[in-house]
Amino acid sequence: MKKFKKFYIETTSICNLACSFCPPTERKAQFIKVDDFEKVLDEVKPHTDYIYFHVKGEPLLHPKIDTLLDLSHDKGFKVNITTNGTLIRKAWPKIINKPALRQINFSLHSFDGHEGSSDREGYIESILAFVREAVSTSDLIVSFRLWNLDKNNETNLQRSRNRATLELIEQEFGLDYSIEERVVPGGGIKLAERIYLNQDHEFDWPDLRAEEDDGHGFCHALRNQAGILVDGTVIPCCLDGEGVINLGNVYETPFSEIIEGERANRLYDGFSRRMAVEELCRKCGYRKRFGGKS
Repeated sequence: MKKFKKFYIETTSICNLACSFCPPTERKAQFIKVDDFEKVLDEVKPHTDYIYFHVKGEPLLHPKIDTLLDLSHDKGFKVNITTNGTLIRKAWPKIINKPALRQINFSLHSFDGHEGSSDREGYIESILAFVREAVSTSDLIVSFRLWNLDKNNETNLQRSRNRATLELIEQEFGLDYSIEERVVPGGGIKLAERIYLNQDHEFDWPDLRAEEDDGHGFCHALRNQAGILVDGTVIPCCLDGEGVINLGNVYETPFSEIIEGERANRLYDGFSRRMAVEELCRKCGYRKRFGGKS
């Protein structure tokens, strides 16, 4: 039986922001129903212990996120949440000290990625206030993310924006150095016990309209990760945000059967040969991070 280190359960396809780095989904806007979520948990339980509440969408928007966390705990899962952080004040009472919540990642690059964002200090302070309480009253792990570095050279505007954000973090944790001096793209630093920050280049979501390459490379899709979109569509990885590689629907077919189906096995076997057999995979830059030509 296949086991996955990461399993993505999209709890909503809706987001409250429109960030430049994140293409809006063309799928129906919806929240997962509690009964459907419970069914999904039962389906994937034999395959993973760690679930992530997103593919697209903003997890903190879900009106019953507290119920989803409680169900996850009851069924023995540990949960990771990635959020833009703008709703942390509202969601605070629903997620604080939930035993299922293992880690929360704050995508701080969302602030500058969303046109019209204002009050950087208020945004960062709301997040820091939550973090102060959460880490002092639980074992929660926190990761601050700034994934907006230009692949060539940062623009002066972007560098200035990041500096404004990082300065607030440096003040909060009493750092006597500039974070940029310590972090290389793709890496991170420990700010305090169970609190981290990492920076990376902005990544491109794979798109069928993009140029296709020779298909060589490797991916961990269906090896250490898989996902289920809010409508039940099973996908091989967290970057298939539109469900292009539709392996089946968990509300119609058992998950264990779907991941042993013909399309899933063809994808898995292809990457065993260091070859992408799916068109979307041949248009995904992440594949090249994990292995070159065979």
